[in-house]
Amino acid sequence: MKQKSSILSKVILALTLLFFYFPIFYIIVFSFNDSRSLTKFSGFSLRWYEKMFADSTMMEAVLYTVIVAVLATIISTVVGTITAIGLSKSRRVVQLLVERVNDLPVMNPDIVTAISLLMFFSVLSIRKGLGTMLLAHIMFCIPYVMLSITPKLRSLDPNLIDAALDLGATPFQALTRVIVPQIRPGIISGALIAFTMSFDDFVISYFTTGNGVNNISILVYTMSKRVNPSINALSTIVILLITIVLSIVNLVPILREKNGVSAEKPSLWKSRKAMAAIAAVLVVAILGAAVGGSTAQRRRQQDAIEKYGSSVLKVYMPGEYLGEDVISNFESQYGVSVIMENFDSNEMMYTKLQAGDSYDVLIPSDYMIERLIKGNYLQPLDHSLLTNMDNLADAVKNMDYDPDNTWSVPYFWGSVGLVYNTENVDPEVMEAEGWDVLRDTDYAGRIYIYDSERDSFMMAFKALGYSMNTDDPDEIQAAYEWLREMNQTMSPVYVTDEVIDSMIGGYKDIAVVYSGDATVILDENEDMGFFMPNEGTNIWCDAMVIPANAENPLLAHEFINYFLTYEASFDNSETVGYASPNAEVLEEMSSQEDLYAENDAYLPRSDYENDEMFHDNIVLQKELSKLWIKVKAEK
Repeated sequence: MKQKSSILSKVILALTLLFFYFPIFYIIVFSFNDSRSLTKFSGFSLRWYEKMFADSTMMEAVLYTVIVAVLATIISTVVGTITAIGLSKSRRVVQLLVERVNDLPVMNPDIVTAISLLMFFSVLSIRKGLGTMLLAHIMFCIPYVMLSITPKLRSLDPNLIDAALDLGATPFQALTRVIVPQIRPGIISGALIAFTMSFDDFVISYFTTGNGVNNISILVYTMSKRVNPSINALSTIVILLITIVLSIVNLVPILREKNGVSAEKPSLWKSRKAMAAIAAVLVVAILGAAVGGSTAQRRRQQDAIEKYGSSVLKVYMPGEYLGEDVISNFESQYGVSVIMENFDSNEMMYTKLQAGDSYDVLIPSDYMIERLIKGNYLQPLDHSLLTNMDNLADAVKNMDYDPDNTWSVPYFWGSVGLVYNTENVDPEVMEAEGWDVLRDTDYAGRIYIYDSERDSFMMAFKALGYSMNTDDPDEIQAAYEWLREMNQTMSPVYVTDEVIDSMIGGYKDIAVVYSGDATVILDENEDMGFFMPNEGTNIWCDAMVIPANAENPLLAHEFINYFLTYEASFDNSETVGYASPNAEVLEEMSSQEDLYAENDAYLPRSDYENDEMFHDNIVLQKELSKLWIKVKAEK
């Protein structure tokens, strides 16, 4: 009986370890994958490591992550230790009050803390960047340090300091040579927790950063919007470093003891010396990054300042939405620096603008541009500075949200359609059923639905023959019932951008997909097809605009004008897969076989009477959001 129990416990332990470590092993293996796929291994390659080290944005994110984590750990550990020691000698009522306040950042959801800090920095008109992120990290790390140290202090003899003073120690000596050594395990634990929390934080960092300062968490989040195996390479490097550090920490004491060397803990002055050395290295790194640059580069930056009034441009746009070389080429050609920040949704971008954040160029979607115009958040474009406007394709000129291109210049455009496996789904069925194929029980359990109330209600409205901008209560209710039935009978899987790799791997037969993502899927899997239902769909456009509070409008116009050139538009469209607004690039991409000539998803249809664009309607959007939550909750 005992033997069976032992075997069972070992099996459970093995399964538990497999559950925790298999994803890590999976990441490591696919960091050496030759293709972009995150599910199909097509051969050994180091290409993603090369791309990672060549990516200056990724390297900067690593540097900022380490700088913030180390500095936040040192400062929060010192402050938390001193506060905890002082609090231990305070009156009970003061202890209780401070402890309750200290618990608030721990108990609060991260999003509440993040929004509070965002508003706090905005009210004080503090420019967000490395400083605000560091302050935020110090703030939420201090409570964890105090929580680690306080139990150690409570276990000490309350007369310990008095005894040290009676033996001739000064108060400082009593603190550093008596108290601190006794609570050192708590200090080390608190420091490790603080470092881990800072290194790993995303939510608070996302809301409190700015000026192009990103840590690894923010970078990975924005890069995960599309298939980017460089994330695997970066994760593998981090895992390797952690493994090495842990191995050294655990093996060194064993080896020292085996060799007869005393395993005493390092003295306090050695610890302080190590901390000082780390801080000095970080300061040198920061100064080097700030001061670095060739004389020729600084001269060109000065020329840009004289011409445009600034050599720095701040751009706010969706993640993974750029060609590989467009920004570096723009910086090199004009002698400027581009600070690139990414948002995960139009609503997030709007929240930051409301909080007072300033950018020179935004790239929102059509309906959000309408909202920005209504709210006086944009300034009209000076078309005399946009000499490349003639490069625009006719299909993207004078769109509904901005009929005269007064406020915006198209960046990408596309549609929403259905990607399907041609081996398992008859194209004639797609043609006959349109959006209703998503309720055809022959494909139950084999469909992906994009987790977006806007796009999901769009396909329901279109399937029922309604406008996707309708606010008729009866039509909204009918669309809700359509989606309810689909949810209950089809067992769909709700996804976002992971649909790209999932359909490349052929895990489902049908998926609702944006056209640019469909372009990538069809390019990677020849069994996939793309179909835009005859009932109509959403034709959308993301465009470049200049905020009313932009600090460098002249340079912003130069940036927009540059992105209308053939070279920039080609790089953008080839890399990302969405249709270019540049007429020449659009024609070339959709006609050449080595590009996207045989890819049905690349070129959106235009002038089709049943297709529409979304218009801004906040009330309708809130209503659809509530109904969409109900749809997914009902099984």
